[in-house]
Amino acid sequence: MEDALVPLVPMSHTAHIRSHRKPRRNASSLAMRAGVAGGVLSTLAVAGAAGSANAAESVTQTFELPTLTADLATQVAQSADATQQAAADYQLQAERDSAAAKAAKQAKADLADAKAEAKQKAEAARKAAAAEAVSRSSARTVLSAGTSTSTNVAAPASGSVATVVAFLKAQVGDAYVMGGTGPNAWDCSGLVQAAFKQVGVDLPRVSQDQSTSGTPVSLSNLQVGDILYWGSAGSAYHVGVYIGGGQYLDAANPSKGVVIQDLSGYPATGAVRVL
Repeated sequence: MEDALVPLVPMSHTAHIRSHRKPRRNASSLAMRAGVAGGVLSTLAVAGAAGSANAAESVTQTFELPTLTADLATQVAQSADATQQAAADYQLQAERDSAAAKAAKQAKADLADAKAEAKQKAEAARKAAAAEAVSRSSARTVLSAGTSTSTNVAAPASGSVATVVAFLKAQVGDAYVMGGTGPNAWDCSGLVQAAFKQVGVDLPRVSQDQSTSGTPVSLSNLQVGDILYWGSAGSAYHVGVYIGGGQYLDAANPSKGVVIQDLSGYPATGAVRVL
């Protein structure tokens, strides 16, 4: 059998190479691609919505900023008020401390002044006591008549005792002042000297010498006008005048002044008579 002859068709020299043209997309491929595209678009839509929501939240937070700023301003104002109050309290405390310091300083100065004044008074009292001691221990003064014995005392005129007592009673209530000789302040011997001077009898100035002027008499034989003394004769520290009825008159001390007292309350040591 003769072989069948196959007609030969001339082929292009590129026939064995697959065509570079893109194949046509079929319906299912297009559908798949459309689904994918839809999913992507859906995802983008959701993302966009989320972005919008986030954007909305950002806007909302931005709107809340004024509220936060107002609260902060309130806190700042409160802090400023507290700081101002603290400063005021500190100033008040400082003023109180300053006032207390000034008061303490003034009190210290007042105390120093009081101490100085007390010291001055004590010194004055000491000097006065020393002067009195010197006066008592000084040399005895003689009678101004030129005698130093009691026998030469001038005899008083009639009624002289009454004059002495009247003068003494007129001085009752006067002050006692150490070294005083009248007319409104006396010490014991100054008053006695002035009383007897009213009737012309000049007595020594101090009590020591007055206790030896005149005639010594016993306390049981006293007469009105006798000079009483306390302490020993010649060194007596106090004198007064007997006015009768168990009483005597003297310039007693700074607290009593010139007074009338009972002899029983403060018995004398001795007495002398010059009238």
